[in-house]
Amino acid sequence: MHARPRPVRELLLVAVLFLAYKLGRLAVAGDLSTAYANAVHVWDLERALRLPSEAALQRLVIGHDGVVRAANLYYACVHFPATAAVLLWTYLRRPALYRWARTTLALLTAAAFLVQVLVPLAPPRFLALAGMADTGHTVGPTVYGGSTDAFANQYAAMPSLHVGWAAAVGIVLTAATRSRWRWLWLLHPLLTLAVVMVTANHYWLDGIVALVLLGAALALAGAATGHAHPGAGTSPARGVLLPRRRPRTLSHSLPALPRPPAPSRALPRPPRSPRPPRRSRANARALISDPRAFALDRCDRP
Repeated sequence: MHARPRPVRELLLVAVLFLAYKLGRLAVAGDLSTAYANAVHVWDLERALRLPSEAALQRLVIGHDGVVRAANLYYACVHFPATAAVLLWTYLRRPALYRWARTTLALLTAAAFLVQVLVPLAPPRFLALAGMADTGHTVGPTVYGGSTDAFANQYAAMPSLHVGWAAAVGIVLTAATRSRWRWLWLLHPLLTLAVVMVTANHYWLDGIVALVLLGAALALAGAATGHAHPGAGTSPARGVLLPRRRPRTLSHSLPALPRPPAPSRALPRPPRSPRPPRRSRANARALISDPRAFALDRCDRP
């Protein structure tokens, strides 16, 4: 049984990491001219790599306000609550997976912060070359504007932590469950990738870089926690290590042959041969005294 970490310490750790990341992003907002220049370079690189156009993807839904509003809500309301819910659930039900998930997210966020310091990037909704609409302002709702701007750096599009965290959540939930439908959890990062494109908040390369960083974070977290494959060898109920099952042999896979039915009754015993009649003492003495009668008596016996 894996020991569950202390809740107060874990809450403080997560809160400190979150605040450090948010304040760090504000402290390294960077030069806006550099952010726009990097955006142009990213756009040109995607066209050189023949990646699909984000603008073409947005045009598929731009006339459907219901779909656009749902995408904006998904971008604004699912990112942090889904990640927090998975951390809480794994803490309560899968302590070993919780350590692995927490370490993975911490490493991924730290690596993303380093990239954002080195490569400030304007999102495609700010890039006139992209020709994309800011769906948060045209349709709504938006996560930027008002009091939320105090804790948001809109020029830190590279990498997309929406995609990175969503992929980590999908991987953790897939490893934590044993249903044959568990692979449907991976639809969450795929849907998140489509949402960040449709809402013009990220480029394709933002998501690709986030997935590369996530792969490195998974490897480091596996080495740090001793769970390279967190779902292997654990019970789906409590995270208890189980012994490996022996492979099924041919004798185990073949059905057992039916036993022959027991006989309904026992076979009759053969009849016993009749015993010769006992001789009295007087007859025995007569036979002994008369040898001729003794010989006749022997001949008369069966």
